[in-house]
Amino acid sequence: MAKLINIGFGNMVNSDKIVAVVSPEAAPIKRMIQGSRGTKELVDATQGRKTKSVIITSDRILILSAVQPETVARRFAENASDITKTQGGDQV
Repeated sequence: MAKLINIGFGNMVNSDKIVAVVSPEAAPIKRMIQGSRGTKELVDATQGRKTKSVIITSDRILILSAVQPETVARRFAENASDITKTQGGDQV
């Protein structure tokens, strides 16, 4: 079941599609962003703010977010624990 994660300013991402959440400061990530500019492979969800995290999806789409990577990761973890609780499973 697909769950959506808030990545800031009312923008949501399907948690099933997230592969990585990384900082935009590393040179390889900057090159990935520049290579994706002007294509359908880049989604800018920063609302004009500074990019603080880059979400990489299984569909090879880069999503720029103005939310810290730690915040996105925490929301992802909270989402995963909610799914476990609703399924009635115990986590070991």
